[in-house]
Amino acid sequence: MPKRVIFTADALKETYGQAIYGRISALGLPIEIAKNNRITGLRGADERETYRLAKNTLAIVNAPPSAFRLQPIPPSADWQMNLAEGCPAHCQYCYLAGSLSGPPVVRAYANLPKMLEHTATYEGTYPPNRSWQGNESNRPTTFEVSCYTDVLGIEHLTGGLAECIRYFGARPEDSRGHGQLRFVSKYDQVDSLLELPHNGQTRARMSLNTDSIARRLEGGTASVEARLQGLRKLALPKELGGGGYPIGVVIAPIMPIPDWREHYAALLDRIAEVIDFPCDMNAEFISHRFTPGSKNILMSWYPNTSLEMDETQRAEKRNKFGGTKYVYRPEEMKQMKAFFYAEWQKRFPDAPVLYWT
Repeated sequence: MPKRVIFTADALKETYGQAIYGRISALGLPIEIAKNNRITGLRGADERETYRLAKNTLAIVNAPPSAFRLQPIPPSADWQMNLAEGCPAHCQYCYLAGSLSGPPVVRAYANLPKMLEHTATYEGTYPPNRSWQGNESNRPTTFEVSCYTDVLGIEHLTGGLAECIRYFGARPEDSRGHGQLRFVSKYDQVDSLLELPHNGQTRARMSLNTDSIARRLEGGTASVEARLQGLRKLALPKELGGGGYPIGVVIAPIMPIPDWREHYAALLDRIAEVIDFPCDMNAEFISHRFTPGSKNILMSWYPNTSLEMDETQRAEKRNKFGGTKYVYRPEEMKQMKAFFYAEWQKRFPDAPVLYWT
């Protein structure tokens, strides 16, 4: 629950903005109206205080025009569509550090219905992507809504994920192809999603890791076991009280901690125990990486972190724009990738691995 909720005046002009206002009022949270559409009062005396103030703030704003120009987001999906930016969790490896400018306030978009309507112009389009998706035009165009927020972490406040699921569930399949929604979360409050008419057009994924990593580095999130139980609810057929969703497992960020094979094998075993029924499931494996900029920000947010970010122990990788990120060394990556592919296939022969990165 945020300690401070701010609505911009423009956000309140939106019908959906008014709906969010009603949800938050019903929760008894204090609400401010920013008459000039500017969110202020987020800067503290130092980075730690700024972080604290921002993380305790929810701002309801209108997405800018740039948000309607969707960006490719391989290998996760074809297109990135954000229903919000900023995350309520406290993961010490946070991938948003350095990706979003300014204090890490959560900004939810009141003009989401317009953004959803706009996705129809992207259906049937496939940006270049050499991953699992290929460029085939006979598959759904995929839209990822979890790039810049944890959608379940703010769902009780905004209802935005349900808005998206209903929209994609109602899209006719013959209108320029059809779209598939993709989301991933570290939270478990899925009950409000189980009765939604998703029509198989939303893939619900959970981000999982070893218990030791989750407890040490993923503050403010649900436990791994709670996430697994949430995933089970989402996957169970509707006649058994579940949501009947296609599901996914995202193991991230994978780290070669001491005895990593044993720790990750235990995680895979537990997934197999919980998802012990036939369902439409796939997997994504993402190893830990960081950039110089993200490291600086993370160290200011979490100065006592135990997260390993030693450049001398990593391989340097450059992107097409000249940016640098640090990944595990090739031999280490090769060993981890081989382990995860083999162990996953052993337990889930009918659930494809989409990619390793």
